[in-house]
Amino acid sequence: MRRTLRIALAAVLLLLIGTAAATLRVGYRSLDAPLRVTAPVRFKVASGASFAHVAGELAAQGIVAQPKAWILYARLKGLAPAVKAGEYEIQPGITPRALLTKMVNGQVVLHSFTIVDGWRFKDLLEALRRNPDIVSTLPVQESFPAPALDIMAKLGSAGTDAEGQFLPETYRFIGGTTDVELLRQAHAALVHELDAAWMDRDPDIPLHTPNELLIMASIVEKESGLPQELGKIAGLYLHRVRVGMRLQADPTVIYGLGQNYDGDIHTVDLRTDGPYNTYTRAGLPPTPIALPSAAVIRATARPEKTDAIYFVASTKGDGSHVFSATLEQHNAAVAAYVAHQRKAAQESAR
Repeated sequence: MRRTLRIALAAVLLLLIGTAAATLRVGYRSLDAPLRVTAPVRFKVASGASFAHVAGELAAQGIVAQPKAWILYARLKGLAPAVKAGEYEIQPGITPRALLTKMVNGQVVLHSFTIVDGWRFKDLLEALRRNPDIVSTLPVQESFPAPALDIMAKLGSAGTDAEGQFLPETYRFIGGTTDVELLRQAHAALVHELDAAWMDRDPDIPLHTPNELLIMASIVEKESGLPQELGKIAGLYLHRVRVGMRLQADPTVIYGLGQNYDGDIHTVDLRTDGPYNTYTRAGLPPTPIALPSAAVIRATARPEKTDAIYFVASTKGDGSHVFSATLEQHNAAVAAYVAHQRKAAQESAR
């Protein structure tokens, strides 16, 4: 009787061992079997989530077939605590083992945010708020231009006006990044670019500080239409400064008008004095009026040599300009442009 019992127990034990071995084999093989996805899937690993919780969520979504085997493997390898929080993209064909490696290495999905050349700070803030992958932490500002000194203080530049302080570029970031962090990156990039351009500047340009370079570059940014004209437009404005002429830059007037700008500059706008009216005031405006690109900053630091002090849009319709050294030449160029526009309007009305 006892012998029969021992044999039965041994048989049960062998069966259990065999079943466990088979289960382990299946579980081990599942580590290298493609996950159950037919199209890319985004999955977020929450901060502080255990790997068991991650595996459980993926199993509940039908993506991981053998979550226990995956958890056991991660624990045996000491990788479970090393999984990084973030958003991951699970591609068709990826295996649990490869996905674990991806999560341990923190290969999260990177989003992109582009700061456009010539934006005002207001435009930048509005674009940040519209982006669903960026966490908004900054208060809404009701009026512009505004100093936004509190924002610059957060970025370690207390006392600096925010306008012009962020480099137009495409920035890559992980989902959940705050607006302040992106602004910090863009401001650091601007400072780096501006310092480099200032160090490499033409020593003859009539500018005395990197901030003056930034202000002038912002004007050139708003006046430029073609990359090949950047240096010449910068040279023209700097020549105006050199000869003691007022800048007479329409974009500064527009900036000063703020929300009162209706799409046209009127005679009264040019005659109404204000800190940004470069028709009534000599020198540079008090702050930049836009976000200048790296190319514009470099072109302003090393402008083309020119004796031109006037320019007007050409009749080519390609964004180019006609540059003139005398008022007589400029008036002729303006007359040609007006005649061309009038003729185009008449032809379109037929």
